[in-house]
Amino acid sequence: MRFPAAVAVALLAAAGLVRAGDGGTGRVPVPSPKIEAPGQCVAPTAEMRRNHMKMLLHQRDLTVHEGIRTPRFSLKNCVNCHASHATGSVLGKDGFCSSCHAYAAVSIDCFECHSPMRQANVAAVKP
Repeated sequence: MRFPAAVAVALLAAAGLVRAGDGGTGRVPVPSPKIEAPGQCVAPTAEMRRNHMKMLLHQRDLTVHEGIRTPRFSLKNCVNCHASHATGSVLGKDGFCSSCHAYAAVSIDCFECHSPMRQANVAAVKP
């Protein structure tokens, strides 16, 4: 069963795990992902936090089902802006994607297929 974010926060607040208005100093640390590439994102931060998965799925449908490739919501462009300069990745302990997904207890499965390691493995298997 999935809870809307507001319900989850209300339940955590009731349990004393999150206090409203404490600026993130409660027992549950609020993620603050580091943005490596300065500039304007494709949408405002609040919209991206709430709807980024819908945008990625919409882009996937355009690309895979209709053959239309546009860079605006492409996973590649997201990674290009948000990957760590040190690791080249959005994953890992302090990775842009990992920090929020760990906080929300959401697994990241995009990179099961979309990663250089996966592409190398697939290329090695092809006849």
